[in-house]
Amino acid sequence: MKNTRPHQILSQFIQLIDEHLADLIHHRATDMQEIENFAELMHIHPTHLSNTIKEVSGTSACGIYQTKIIETAKQLLADPSLTIRDIAFTLTFDPSQFTKWFKRLAGTTPKQYRAGLAMKA
Repeated sequence: MKNTRPHQILSQFIQLIDEHLADLIHHRATDMQEIENFAELMHIHPTHLSNTIKEVSGTSACGIYQTKIIETAKQLLADPSLTIRDIAFTLTFDPSQFTKWFKRLAGTTPKQYRAGLAMKA
């Protein structure tokens, strides 16, 4: 990654997302952060953060965040000891909303995704 300020902003944003999702998984956080929260941590305006992320990556800040959340959900679904309900709560979703959100982004329900993993094993 280039060492320009916009690229540094993207890198820091991704790092903060990864740290926040790890905090949720390990129960060190209970609320999902918003883009504004990340901007505040980075000491920049949310609009500047969003515009910079879009300019550098071609994807919106929300798009990157959603992708990271879905990756985390998939990692959690790979652990059969965790219920889908517990995963939803860990990621601060109501279980029914989690299923709808996951299906919209992943193209399959969490239960179907997990069953697909089991068939590959």
